[in-house]
Amino acid sequence: MGILDKFGLKGRSAIVTGVSCGLGVAFTEALAEAGADVLIVARREEKLVRNAEVISKATGRRILPLKADISQEEDIVRMVKAADDAFGKIDILINNAGVAAQGTSTEISKGDWDNVISVNLTGSFLCARHAIKDMISKKVRGSIINIASIYGMCGDIFPAAPYYASKGAVVNLTRALAVEYAASGIRVNAIAPGFFPSEMTEEALRDKEMMSYINSRTPLGRPGNTDELKGAAVYLASDASSYVTGHTLPVDGGWMAK
Repeated sequence: MGILDKFGLKGRSAIVTGVSCGLGVAFTEALAEAGADVLIVARREEKLVRNAEVISKATGRRILPLKADISQEEDIVRMVKAADDAFGKIDILINNAGVAAQGTSTEISKGDWDNVISVNLTGSFLCARHAIKDMISKKVRGSIINIASIYGMCGDIFPAAPYYASKGAVVNLTRALAVEYAASGIRVNAIAPGFFPSEMTEEALRDKEMMSYINSRTPLGRPGNTDELKGAAVYLASDASSYVTGHTLPVDGGWMAK
């Protein structure tokens, strides 16, 4: 098999969470363009269905929408069953769904803290747990990709302690799961994006002062384009990264190098 063939995902099936907008759409496009069929999950059904139709038409792959809330374990169980019913197995899981809450640590509500931890950390853990069970039962040598953040590895001027804490935990959850399930042939890695256009970042990217700060803090001098995340996703999902597990890959324009 040539090196380019190792990046192919033909015959594989995936789940991507948080695909009503933003980065989840890019991750789904990447897997489908590489040949995978994908079950996409989000809470906003109308956007989810529209994205499924657009990506399926563009790539010729099966893109199936499922409305689900990954903070609810019963929805995750239903999600895994739906992928099994549709595809027969799960080869890839991208834990992309995430939320944020801004506010100083002395003022932010416990409810906001609980919600961020529930979605970003507990949701990622539960999705991975049920996907891993399924992979093991079918003897699939799977790949799980958690979407962390540069803010899982550093602090910054933006007051959002629940987000920083949850993404830092996702980085170490990635390591823990990688070690625990390596013997089962399941690899677990993470991508740590810098600033990319999304609903979560749109306010900061509209603010001239914030944009000036982001550009000055990023060695490449700009936010990323969502297409620039696709290569990392395909690499970690595919056989091209068959000896890579427990790794968090920053895609951040050099932010973490500075």
